[in-house]
Amino acid sequence: MAAAVTLAERRVPVTVYEAGPVLGGRARRVDINGVTLDNGLHVLIGAYRETLRLIALVHPAANDALLRLPLDWHQHRHLHLRAPKLPAPLHLATALLTAQGAPWAERWAAIGMMRALRSANFRLAHDTTVSALLAGHQQGPILTQHLWAPLCVSALNTPPQKASAQLFLNVLRDALNAERAGSDLLIARVDLSALFPEPAADYVRAREGEVYTGRRVSAFEPVADGFQVTAGGAARVFSHVVCALPPHQVAAFVAGHNTLSEIREIAGDLEYQPITSVYLQYDGRVHLPAPMTGLATGMAHWLFDREAICAQPGLIGAVISAEGLHLDLTQDALGARVHQQLAAQFGPLPPLTWQRVITEKRATFSATPGLRRPAQKTPLENFWLAGDYTASDYPATLEAAVRSGIVCAHGILDNAALL
Repeated sequence: MAAAVTLAERRVPVTVYEAGPVLGGRARRVDINGVTLDNGLHVLIGAYRETLRLIALVHPAANDALLRLPLDWHQHRHLHLRAPKLPAPLHLATALLTAQGAPWAERWAAIGMMRALRSANFRLAHDTTVSALLAGHQQGPILTQHLWAPLCVSALNTPPQKASAQLFLNVLRDALNAERAGSDLLIARVDLSALFPEPAADYVRAREGEVYTGRRVSAFEPVADGFQVTAGGAARVFSHVVCALPPHQVAAFVAGHNTLSEIREIAGDLEYQPITSVYLQYDGRVHLPAPMTGLATGMAHWLFDREAICAQPGLIGAVISAEGLHLDLTQDALGARVHQQLAAQFGPLPPLTWQRVITEKRATFSATPGLRRPAQKTPLENFWLAGDYTASDYPATLEAAVRSGIVCAHGILDNAALL
């Protein structure tokens, strides 16, 4: 949709085929028990400039659709870090100095690490793991457990002992060092399909484009005028193709096209990490310390107060990022475990009326050091790849996906200008 909007903005007519019934892919609306939810609990940060720009471009009420929270890192009962209204990086330094729950020596060590990383322009001579990076900068156990590790898992969806330190530093560079607003947290007040993909579709249609849902592309073949694309049993010819399939489907889709053999190899080498979202509906208010609250122990990593965020009374969303023991539990058992975790942290709860667990088993690629990622421009002329797994200095985030689509669109526009 980012590629389509970027082209439509230049009045280039485009056609979008979405296999599913709802736009959004791995960040889409689902309806459960008459309640509008999302298949995954996603958070934006102020550093996601391209995503926020496109939302503002297509959404008629973009400011109302997002809850913007200044950096307020709340790990319940363990660590509280709040950034004041100061320019970056002073806001982070002050937040670390005044953090509640961390000893003085650890706070100074964290400030020292950020200063050293800034001096190196957040670049490493050789990529390593986040765990090795933290150990090399002598980060203490409390800030490692309650700040750096949760931040790594939230941003990269990969455990610190496996995660790429360079990708982690790229996020720190933009979120905590570039400008004050870059560290803001933005949580959607509307479902994720309504936040961007559906307004984007309206934007495309208003500019002579077409957007179809429930129409799977089954084949594409190069022809004299571009590509013959078969979708929903009907074939049409297009000058360019932007393939936005998830990477585990790309290898099969491009099979038979020898010029794309390296893409099949790279996509085939990727490993994946899951994201699990647990929704708990209570018959009454659950009082959380903040709209988004971190938990340092137990299954769930973050809790979202859906009543405070989007006026859904008594509904709590819990997210569990990356691999872990929770994957061995049944959905009912996992929901019960998270409910017990909430009760242990916040005391007696109202009656639980229903629960739902949604696991995206291949939510993101595993962001390991030195990972190969394919370029958006492929060896097959006028065939492009879009997706958060393509070449980027960001991990698998909404921003990486949006940027990839913009790269594809600009490449198509540059090509057209040369003809």
